[in-house]
Amino acid sequence: MSPRLQFEGISKDFPGVRALSDVSFSVGAGEIHGLLGENGAGKSTLLRILSGVYRPSAGRVLIDGVPVALSNPVAARAAGVAMIHQELQQVPRLSVAQNMFLGHPLTHGGLFVARREQERRAASALAALDATIDPAAPLGSLKVAQRQIVEIARALLDRARIIAMDEPTSSLTPSEFERLAEVIKGLARDGVAVVYVSHKLDEVFGICRRATIMRDGVVIESADLAGVSEQAVVSMMVGRELAQEEHRSHATRDVRLGVRGLSSPKVRNISFDLHRGEVLGIAGLVGSGRTELLRLLAGADRASSGTVEIDGKAVRLSSPRDAIAAGIGLVPEERKREGIVPLRPVTSNMALASMGVFARHGVIDHAMLRRVAGEKMKRVNLRPFLLDRPIRMFSGGNQQKAIIGRWLAAGTRILLFDEPTRGIDVGAKAEIYHLIEELAAEGHCVIVVSSELPEVIRLADRVLVMREGAVAAELDRASLSEQAIAAHAIPQSQGPAGRSGAQGAGA
Repeated sequence: MSPRLQFEGISKDFPGVRALSDVSFSVGAGEIHGLLGENGAGKSTLLRILSGVYRPSAGRVLIDGVPVALSNPVAARAAGVAMIHQELQQVPRLSVAQNMFLGHPLTHGGLFVARREQERRAASALAALDATIDPAAPLGSLKVAQRQIVEIARALLDRARIIAMDEPTSSLTPSEFERLAEVIKGLARDGVAVVYVSHKLDEVFGICRRATIMRDGVVIESADLAGVSEQAVVSMMVGRELAQEEHRSHATRDVRLGVRGLSSPKVRNISFDLHRGEVLGIAGLVGSGRTELLRLLAGADRASSGTVEIDGKAVRLSSPRDAIAAGIGLVPEERKREGIVPLRPVTSNMALASMGVFARHGVIDHAMLRRVAGEKMKRVNLRPFLLDRPIRMFSGGNQQKAIIGRWLAAGTRILLFDEPTRGIDVGAKAEIYHLIEELAAEGHCVIVVSSELPEVIRLADRVLVMREGAVAAELDRASLSEQAIAAHAIPQSQGPAGRSGAQGAGA
């Protein structure tokens, strides 16, 4: 019996670059197949070929043993391929149902959109993932996790024979992933072939039997995951051993940031101190107020009450400009929407928070800008080291490095990281961890919000656990564990049956 999906000798050339070279592997009907590799390994390029966005320079794709011409996304869809992109393909102003039927609306006689029928079908598809999402609600009113669920439900509408998922769970909580995993397994039982791309190896090992590992556009190995360890897979991905490092604390007793009674519509009476050299972790479920707290400190939202002090002096944080002047910088959760100007080069993106330093009487000193950009990008190990390249052409990990370099150029003392390694491969993740620890060692103060509990535990000297907009617990280093964090993050009134629902709900 032929595999459901087969890549035969796929190569892809761009001007001056070979992105894929002789890629060959197969995925059976009913198989959930992992596709692994660092950013830049060629995974997304291969999926773009599968979804009809790119045409291969050589090789062919077969579905159920038959060569197919995936010349464009419409042809790919007609061949039974559905794609869930890493970057959400959505229109925030339209409703959830309208987004799920983008490009192929249901109509009455080809003239009028059958809105009620669209909402009915959308509700049916969403029921398996999150029945609380209203198909008639504007998509822009949803949080990131819910918007990702909508994108997954959109792919389920087509009953495709092949579903490719590129980082589908980057914004989901563990319980949301568990529900998604059950949906994916159900698709596999129905004979759907699933190609699953994720940097979260625990997810891949949890739902995939086999995985293909890529590096530099080449297949390194297609492995039976039951016979290899996560560390072995990581070594194949990066081409070297990654050392397993322990947390190191650089916290002092000097209070740099003092927060007292900070409140807003989604944050309730938050108080804490942040010490020089300390990495403070903030954990909690989606909707617990973690991001909203960082936005208050970064001046992106205004507090309704409470005070903030830096080095014992009260500061007003009415705007991002105020926060930057006070020495506070935010590395946002939605990096590509809120953290960068995609079409501008690395130099311009680095200077966004400190342009006044590089301008005299309205004229930019480009020599100075380039010199400082070179220093800071070397400091964060930007790869490739191309300062004039549009930042959108860099991997997620290197975009994140450039944002960190921005705050170093601005002389920022207090750094706020919201999901610092979301959508970042294992090699770049280790580099981001090292950067955060080096910044702490140099006396910077760092706050890290992360949905990945192992990440919080790896980085933090101390953790605030948030629940329903308030601090539910403060855990010192000796008390840190995933179980301890989860015990405080889940509302006490909820029993075991209600906990899954609480974790899965977006804010």
